[in-house]
Amino acid sequence: MSPTMALARQRVARAHAQAELEVAAAGPQIDASGTIDRERVSSHGFLSAYAGSQPTIGADGPWYTTGLVGFDGVWDLDIWGRHRAEIAAAVGNENAQKAEQAEVALELSTDIARIYYAVQTYRSAIDLLKQQRDAISIEVDAHRSRFARGLEPDTPVKQAQARLLSVDQQIAQTSEDVASEQESLRALIGADSGGLDEVAPRPLPVVATSVPASLGFQLLARRPDLQALHWYVIASLRRVDAAKAVFYPDFDIKAFFGFNALDLSQLFLHQSQQINIAPGLYLPVFDSGRLNASLGGERASSNATILQYNQAVLNAVRDVAQNGSALKDLSERTTMQWKKLQDVQFVFDSASARYGRGLADRPQVEEARETAIQEQLALLELTGQGLQTSIALTKTLGGGYHATIDAQ
Repeated sequence: MSPTMALARQRVARAHAQAELEVAAAGPQIDASGTIDRERVSSHGFLSAYAGSQPTIGADGPWYTTGLVGFDGVWDLDIWGRHRAEIAAAVGNENAQKAEQAEVALELSTDIARIYYAVQTYRSAIDLLKQQRDAISIEVDAHRSRFARGLEPDTPVKQAQARLLSVDQQIAQTSEDVASEQESLRALIGADSGGLDEVAPRPLPVVATSVPASLGFQLLARRPDLQALHWYVIASLRRVDAAKAVFYPDFDIKAFFGFNALDLSQLFLHQSQQINIAPGLYLPVFDSGRLNASLGGERASSNATILQYNQAVLNAVRDVAQNGSALKDLSERTTMQWKKLQDVQFVFDSASARYGRGLADRPQVEEARETAIQEQLALLELTGQGLQTSIALTKTLGGGYHATIDAQ
């Protein structure tokens, strides 16, 4: 598995655990406790009567071993919704992390597609460059033969040799590009040196040039990055609600049930039972501005998140428009290149026919062939650019993602 995807999953798991923690904090809490206390009673303290020996009150001091065992409970009634707001914020953050995980998956899939088709484009280019090299090699041999017989100077030989070296350089550079892209793919999916087979050659597919006529709010649901920001906005608003709720009185109920005795031998007797029920009211009176500062910080953070979301929506619409326009332009240029290729192919076919009838020499045929191959390389470059732009457009449209996360 890709380390990037594994990291995204761990972030989702952490956000889910935080949401569960907020839910647990809002519910009743019960703890079991037990203590043993060995103490000497002071003769001048509140319990000085127990410092001596007075059987009528059960005193045989001054040393006593007291015991306390039972259950403590507390329940915050959350009248003003502070805990509910904190839970909603945690759930919003979890949903945002899920959307970001989908964004990571989209990034990985589009990067893999981009690299795959780049490799296929480079391989096709290498095949055409080798054909071009063969044509130039024949031209070099023909010019050398003519120069040897004194039919022409050595300038055409040098020119053909220079073109041959240029093609060899292009083949070497393109082969390096293939190796580099395959290493990028290996690192992208987290494979070791032997865990990724060489990409097998495949013909390039037809590029889809259409853009959805109407997206509207569908774009917001299809883009995982926008959905992540949407949930971050919701979480920030809930944190503002939680910061507001702190200003109001807080009600809770604390209780204890257990046994308390001055003598361990009497700890679990019925007479040693102890029950405490203590409703509480807490209201902040003076905190030197801490609560106002906290609320102001949450509001500023929420406003910044909203502005970030608005800018992301504008960027998403811009990206779709730019990629759609670029794809349309590439489609038109590809169509014109096809027509140009047909013309030079006609020239090559004509030269081959004349050569077959003895009306043209071999260098003329190979020069026409070389020109046709160059136009094929130009067409291949446009096709590769179209594929990369189509992949980019698919990414800007959200790929196959669609938001289905329930806010609850």
